Amino acid sequence: MIKLKVSGFDWDEGNRNKTQKHGVSLEEIELFFEQDILIAPDEKHSQNEPRYLGVGRASNSRPMFVAFALRKKQGQTLIRPISARYMHAKEAKKYDEESTQIQD
Repeated sequence: MIKLKVSGFDWDEGNRNKTQKHGVSLEEIELFFEQDILIAPDEKHSQNEPRYLGVGRASNSRPMFVAFALRKKQGQTLIRPISARYMHAKEAKKYDEESTQIQD
């Protein structure tokens, strides 16, 4: 589990709209990154810049995915959320099983 150390978020019209289309608020996404999450490279979607997939729990305890990039602006590292959604039941079950194994 990793907790990112960043200066803030890189929001604009494009990623605000895209991240909210699955019913996850901007506030929920920002709160998601305040906790320890599992992070893996998203090689399939990293053609233009490195992208990552964060997996963890939202503040309402629902398991959630967030696709994001890290951007440097004015010497600061910012999280640029690209997409966010709550996990489906099968995904949540698998996440619970695997996260229990990691913590043991």
